[in-house]
Amino acid sequence: MATVLEDEIIPEMKIPLTFKWSGREYKVDLLGSDRVYDLKTSLMSLTKVPPERQKILGLVKGKLPPDQERIADLLIAGKSFTLIGTPEGDEIKDPSKLEFLPDVVNDLDVDFTDNPAAAATYKNDQRNIRKVKEATEKLQINIIHPLRDGKRLLVLDIDYTILDTKPLTSGSLPPAECARPGLHEFLEAIYPHYDICIWSQTSWIWLEAKLVELGMVGSTRNYQVLFVLDKTCMFTVFTERNGQPYAHHVKALQIIWNHFPQFSAKNTIHVDDLSRNFALNPNEGLKIHAFKNAHSEQAQADRELHKLSRYMVHIVAIEDFRTLRHKAWKHELRRLTQS
Repeated sequence: MATVLEDEIIPEMKIPLTFKWSGREYKVDLLGSDRVYDLKTSLMSLTKVPPERQKILGLVKGKLPPDQERIADLLIAGKSFTLIGTPEGDEIKDPSKLEFLPDVVNDLDVDFTDNPAAAATYKNDQRNIRKVKEATEKLQINIIHPLRDGKRLLVLDIDYTILDTKPLTSGSLPPAECARPGLHEFLEAIYPHYDICIWSQTSWIWLEAKLVELGMVGSTRNYQVLFVLDKTCMFTVFTERNGQPYAHHVKALQIIWNHFPQFSAKNTIHVDDLSRNFALNPNEGLKIHAFKNAHSEQAQADRELHKLSRYMVHIVAIEDFRTLRHKAWKHELRRLTQS
């Protein structure tokens, strides 16, 4: 923890740049720990030219380095360059189709639970610390239902965790048939003990529609979703996987804890089908297997949420969740059954 605090107060080198695009001059300010990826996203925010369409001339000799390269290793302050590229139109689309998201094309998952050194590298990376701070400052949470005193916190993913996303978005199945079996029963079982936050890697307009269609918001069920976070609270992190560069989005629980100090690692559990979303909080993450092919007989027989509710109700009696190892949650269930 000391390393994190020290990194937070170390002043970073500022790298102001200027560039020309479409006959106009623009300024963009970066920090030394930023990556090439951050430059591309900054250019998109100013010009609406998506990264895959950006042609950057005069910034470096030859081809632009990979996204994970640090700006401080490449550029000097005051550098100027030219951007060529056509901006994305303003037509209504799911922003996940417009934004530069390595996750969309990189399906490889990664688990940091048994790799504390890799997890520490993520957590102590100066850029990641700054990104958490920036996301905290930008986040405006809409409280749907008041938080309750003394409750634990469940941070719950949606896509392929509690529903099969593909038939829902395509319309090939009714929303109720896309939900994982036992969804509402699971939420009703854990609600007396947990406040519920939904955090999904999608845009708010699509996320809101999913929650309403599934009957999770605006219904008369015996549970309430307290607040919802979308993809704008996530950011990209960089590391290596099997010796190769690896980039993916992450859900940093510290962003929530900064807004609600009653929650912390002591009383928060994050349920998701992707371990990589736990990168900054591996000990708080509980992975369940992805729910797909909702129409199939095997999917309809799925009992994952029933098992999860038993585990989550069981651990409520434990004062500090940091003493738990959620990766072994099914082993703990079997132990309870046998005892």
